[in-house]
Amino acid sequence: MPPLKKAPKSSHSLDLARQLAASGNPAIAYFTRRDLLQEPVGPVSVLWQLKQAQRIVARQNADGSWKYPGGKERIRSRENYNQLETFRQVGFLSAMFGFDRAHPALARAAEFLFSFQTDEGDFRGIYGSQYATTYVGAIMELLIKAGYARDPRIAKAFNWLLSVRQSDGGWAIPVRTRSVPFSEIMDSKRHPDPMAPDPSWPSSHLVTGMVLRAFAADPARHAQVHQATAWFASRLYRRDSYGDRGDVGYWERVSFPFWFTDIVSALDTLSSLGFEPDEHVAAAIEKLRKLRRKDGTFALKLMKGKDKDLPQWISLAICRCFKRWGLPL
Repeated sequence: MPPLKKAPKSSHSLDLARQLAASGNPAIAYFTRRDLLQEPVGPVSVLWQLKQAQRIVARQNADGSWKYPGGKERIRSRENYNQLETFRQVGFLSAMFGFDRAHPALARAAEFLFSFQTDEGDFRGIYGSQYATTYVGAIMELLIKAGYARDPRIAKAFNWLLSVRQSDGGWAIPVRTRSVPFSEIMDSKRHPDPMAPDPSWPSSHLVTGMVLRAFAADPARHAQVHQATAWFASRLYRRDSYGDRGDVGYWERVSFPFWFTDIVSALDTLSSLGFEPDEHVAAAIEKLRKLRRKDGTFALKLMKGKDKDLPQWISLAICRCFKRWGLPL
């Protein structure tokens, strides 16, 4: 495939941006005008007072957490379920309303999440006693974007991530490299101590994509992951080496805010890291272009939520990637 040609302007891209700017959702309109059309929009704190944001804040517990609805005690403790739910709600506040540490609710949530950081530097509990490289990277991304990039606790977490890489430069869930069945991963009685990864095993693009989001959020860290970034780009639209969301179809099962690795979160990460589109990225971009509908949304499977505006949030995320690369839609 020939290299993609950059184009500073595209009528299709501008049309979609204007369409998103006219959205009935004031947050989508704000971020479109700020990020795509580069119009003056005022401080992001204007979004903090929106009813949807305030409803989320109103459900926050005094300790900074949000209560996970349901859950099974045999899988994880209530506290660790709440860690997972707090990650989810901070994602909404950060990605959809621009919350940062200046807002007391976000600051309280950050301290709750930091309370799960171990002496080693990782955030633990979502996978029981085992290392959760996936959520370490994803939680760090949110905290960095919220203003904690220079916090020593984040530096400690980065050092931990760099210490548990696979030999090919990416990451895996360490316990997966030890052939432990999924049914046993959460069993802290059978496996009370975290298992170190076997670095000779291949990386997982599911895991590497989630870890790289933390590095992408901090420009000072980009140079540390050149090898992992190139490896990750080469895995677009391929099966994972492990069974967790391993099928190729998972690439087009997307969510916003980002959760697992999918094609939109992957391109967002690669473009944020400054990775110049190679043949793998170019092929993925062409697939996305073909999936674009006439109304500006994309024929992707939406996961994690029933928000009627999710298709527009996904379109906004894709437009951001194209704009970073200077590419037309």
